[in-house]
Amino acid sequence: MSGLLIKASDSVKQLFTVIPSPIPGCLELRPQVREDRRGRFVKVFHQHVFELLGLCIDYAEEYYSVSRRSVIRGLHFQIPPMDHDKLIYCVSGTIQDAVLDIRTGSPTYGRHALFKVSAEEGNMIYVPRGLAHGFCTLSESAIVVYKVSSVYSPEHDGGLLWNSAGIPWEIQEPLLSERDQAHPPFQSFKSPFFYREAA
Repeated sequence: MSGLLIKASDSVKQLFTVIPSPIPGCLELRPQVREDRRGRFVKVFHQHVFELLGLCIDYAEEYYSVSRRSVIRGLHFQIPPMDHDKLIYCVSGTIQDAVLDIRTGSPTYGRHALFKVSAEEGNMIYVPRGLAHGFCTLSESAIVVYKVSSVYSPEHDGGLLWNSAGIPWEIQEPLLSERDQAHPPFQSFKSPFFYREAA
């Protein structure tokens, strides 16, 4: 059995550096970035390695956003039964990425974690279901890719007001959508999410 564990660990290390965050289940993944005179090559998903890490391997949708400097998108989530895991990364630019734990019973309920995510670093954030997610664009523009484990469902779409949860955003006067300005504050939120400790 120990030999299998060593092989599993080696498989992960060959492709990703895994950095736990303060929020249970939320990880920063740093893939190998291969560069030469032609440019760069980055592998963002490997089914076997994601299985070894206990991460989602079944993604139902993938999309991207293009955002100008000072845009904040968030804080977003989908409620059960259409809640989902997310994998977030940049293919252009730099963002300040934020997650907020909204799982009742979680040891970090109401706490946030921040990451700097950039195309140059190639890093990714794995956001498990039950976390609200948002980001702020720090570069002139940023293209952010989202892989999600359930399809978009308008009737299950939810959000929290961007500045109501104590997140120290790097931009104080952001560009916001009307939708994001209208989200309720975290203080009035009744969470439908429940924390389940990993086995």
